[in-house]
Amino acid sequence: MQTNNYKYSFFTLYFQYEAFREELLDLFSPGEIEVTGEGTPTATSKFEVQIVGGKMIHSKLGGEGFVNNKAKMDKIVAAIKQAM
Repeated sequence: MQTNNYKYSFFTLYFQYEAFREELLDLFSPGEIEVTGEGTPTATSKFEVQIVGGKMIHSKLGGEGFVNNKAKMDKIVAAIKQAM
């Protein structure tokens, strides 16, 4: 039973990431930004947005939750544009 919950949780988080990634890419011109994801074997619910070589702009584990509303997405987009 626990394995099924883990699989469900993994796939749910994966699809949330993919939806976030696609929405973010749609907000910029093609090739303007690159969005990558990497698994974290010790924290399955970790979700962070960081500019390469720059600061962390969103952290689920830091208390900001998943990117699930316009205000959170706007904050991330503004930080990316400022770094460009």
